[in-house]
Amino acid sequence: MLMGRARRAPAGGRYGWGMATIVDRAAAVDLLRHEYGALVELGAGLEPRQWDVPTCLPGWTVRDTFSHVIGAEAMLLGEAAPSVDVSRLTHMRNAVAESNEVWVEALRGTTGPDVVARLEDVTSRRLALLDAMTQEEFDAPSWTPAGRDETYGRFMRIRHYDCYLHEQDIRLALGLPIRETVPDLASALDEVATGLGYIVGRRAALPEGSRVRIDLTGMLPRTYLVRVDGRATVVDALDGEPTVGIELPAWRFLRLTGGRQDAGVDPGHAVRLTGDRELAARLASSLSFTI
Repeated sequence: MLMGRARRAPAGGRYGWGMATIVDRAAAVDLLRHEYGALVELGAGLEPRQWDVPTCLPGWTVRDTFSHVIGAEAMLLGEAAPSVDVSRLTHMRNAVAESNEVWVEALRGTTGPDVVARLEDVTSRRLALLDAMTQEEFDAPSWTPAGRDETYGRFMRIRHYDCYLHEQDIRLALGLPIRETVPDLASALDEVATGLGYIVGRRAALPEGSRVRIDLTGMLPRTYLVRVDGRATVVDALDGEPTVGIELPAWRFLRLTGGRQDAGVDPGHAVRLTGDRELAARLASSLSFTI
């Protein structure tokens, strides 16, 4: 399964991502097809007690994480959100979290097998719609969690990113190995790369003149370079040695940028700091950029 390279088209924006993203439809749908299948297979193999195991996500069990995926895909099918009261919950931080929680709360009493059946049903209907779409429809402007000046294809890349992260949330909660595959990692990292300017320039607030190098190791090694000159921008080369550097496995980078603080991480997967260690530590602790 090969992931097509995304192209960029003018759209405007800040922190170095000001282009709309053109995503290859066939490749993106193939990734979603395999991800949906992986989630269904994972859920079908769970024992009753495993559905109530807490995950790293505040307030969510394994069941709740599956329910969130169901809710997101049901929303994309145009289904109305359930009418439930979530005011008793205290872990929600914003309106998006509240809208997610409505679906999760509605399914909290659902048995594991029924959750899997609902997941299989909603994702099969979503795939039928995606398979019928054209590349032109994927390239059309669309609202996305990343903003309005984007494409439907970008939205679907974000959906894959979200589902892939949640699959690993479930696996890690249950003590299962992560499912680390090059196509999934490549697509998810492509999505994260759009936020690197924001991470460096706003989250870490690295000072003017900073030259940043981020090295990812493992089955999908990558290097990202970011320069802070008025704004933080991803660049092809730095004019001089990096002033700030971090090195870590690609899957660990994906978890941290997704706001995941996984307990019991192997010390061998720690972040290595180079250059100005104080600024590098600030960057390493500020990688989260998701809502």
